[in-house]
Amino acid sequence: MKSIVIGIMPQEKIRKRVLAIARGDYKPKSGDPKIWFTSMKSLAEVLSDDNRALLRVIAETAPESISALALTTGRKPGNLSRTLKTMSNYGIVDLKRERNLVRPVAKATEFRIVAA
Repeated sequence: MKSIVIGIMPQEKIRKRVLAIARGDYKPKSGDPKIWFTSMKSLAEVLSDDNRALLRVIAETAPESISALALTTGRKPGNLSRTLKTMSNYGIVDLKRERNLVRPVAKATEFRIVAA
């Protein structure tokens, strides 16, 4: 599984960067971060030790649903669902709908952090 590059930059600079990309003034390099956080604190909340362990469990067990993952990890489904949704919003986890279940898929278990 490949690693994901994560950047840390103030919100205003992220906004300026996105607008420059949209205008065509700036073309991101292949090694540039794809996921951005506004502070080390917000990154630490999303990629806490527990959440990184959760990503490893998802990658190793390939659970069929959030309920199956909850049984494997011992976490409550509601809490787990919120955590996975947050990680999905950042592009760290995919939540794939299959029939009437949602299957979590970890996009990466390793991260490279770039502070700008």
